[in-house]
Amino acid sequence: MHRERCELRLIGISFVALAAYLTYESAQDLLRGTAPERSIPGVAIACASLVAMPLLSRAKKHVGAQLGSQAMQADAKQTDFCVWLSAILLAGLLLNALLGWWWADPAAALLMVPLIAKEGIESLRGRACASCG
Repeated sequence: MHRERCELRLIGISFVALAAYLTYESAQDLLRGTAPERSIPGVAIACASLVAMPLLSRAKKHVGAQLGSQAMQADAKQTDFCVWLSAILLAGLLLNALLGWWWADPAAALLMVPLIAKEGIESLRGRACASCG
């Protein structure tokens, strides 16, 4: 039980750190007018993530349920966020490349911050996966 709480705490810290990082970087990009670089490898990686991450998340949820592990369930939720972040990255890169909307990527990332922070706080409080089914 102690180990499970430590794992939940680490996951919560990582969510909160991710939210802080996204807030800082996205705000800086918007204020400076920094457009994301056009990158074929970046688009390919984002596409690969959109395929692989849901499969990984499903597997983690299955294992977490079998083990009765809230930490594994929280980790699966973090993998779900990777899917969303990959989709946001891809959308931002494509909107920038196709329409010249340089601000789309940092603006979309800022939309994810409250969700990520909420999950982090829930994990820190020991209530992992507040939004899991």
